Amino acid sequence: MANRKSNIHSDEQEQYFKDRAGTDEARFHVVPHDEEGWAVKKEGQNEPEYTAESQSEAVEKAKSMAEEAGTMAILHNEDGKIDDLVNYEDK
Repeated sequence: MANRKSNIHSDEQEQYFKDRAGTDEARFHVVPHDEEGWAVKKEGQNEPEYTAESQSEAVEKAKSMAEEAGTMAILHNEDGKIDDLVNYEDK
């Protein structure tokens, strides 16, 4: 039963990202990429907007992109879990 609940949550998440994809509300995620790199991915897109060798470089780029778009930068750690959110929506 726990798996069913997880699948429902995953389906809801997938739909949420699809709905935001390609809109001005899409947020920028910093995520691990390839073997040792980092990527900035816009919600709903498979291909990275930007790649970097260091997490700090990807974070700075994501913050810049999110600020310009008036949205959020969502910063993930090496395990893919969210570490921090930077909100530029009301600025």
